[in-house]
Amino acid sequence: MPFVISNQTNLQGNQMKKLLLTTTFAMALSLPAYASGTHSDGHGENETAEQATMMIGMPGEATKVDRTIDVTLLENDEGQMLIESEDLNIAAGETIRFNITNKGELEHEFVLDTIERNAEHKIEMAKMDMEHDDPNSIRLDAGASGEVVWTFANAGTFEAACLIAGHYESGMYREIAVSEQMAKADVEYSTGTIKKIDAKAGKVTIIHGPLVTLDMPAMTMVFRADETMIANMSEGQDIEFVADRVKGKLTVTQMK
Repeated sequence: MPFVISNQTNLQGNQMKKLLLTTTFAMALSLPAYASGTHSDGHGENETAEQATMMIGMPGEATKVDRTIDVTLLENDEGQMLIESEDLNIAAGETIRFNITNKGELEHEFVLDTIERNAEHKIEMAKMDMEHDDPNSIRLDAGASGEVVWTFANAGTFEAACLIAGHYESGMYREIAVSEQMAKADVEYSTGTIKKIDAKAGKVTIIHGPLVTLDMPAMTMVFRADETMIANMSEGQDIEFVADRVKGKLTVTQMK
């Protein structure tokens, strides 16, 4: 006797298939999404790019750098991961060139942001293989160097950090203290004439008047200066400048 499938049996089978498809689709929607990629924003949905810029600042112009800070990324024998540099004390409105070198054996990041936003990004980084691709950050392979040029717009406490999973927890973060912008009238410029420039060594010899801020008399002295500032200097040029001690070295920090 031939085996016959009734219409009712077919109907039940179709209903079962629909139920299985619906259940599978619902489960897929409920699962967290994991992906790899480049992180170019990823901040809160209600936060605009303009608001983010107002907090930490904005990309700086390389031709308008006020000073350069050397930064080293590394691991030590105690298992710590570190960001080493001079104290990161900055005035609002300053444009800083961070010269960053990864002297460690691992890949590291250097990210400038608020402490709160770095904490949010750190959680995101732990969930997915994500790389920052923003002007306030750089990722460096072991032995590599790079730079971030940044203008700090507002006073407050910010942070430089590596947000690769586990690196922050191993000590790879530094506080950045941004103070209120100094009024131009409060900046004491000295006058001088450039006698000699040694661009390769990053040095300039200046015949200068009294350095009031350093309590030094008029004389001829050798100062450090970053490459951007030296590029705007010429021998015999009369300048107004501000000098300070940076890592114990007399350094031209501002010039006009």
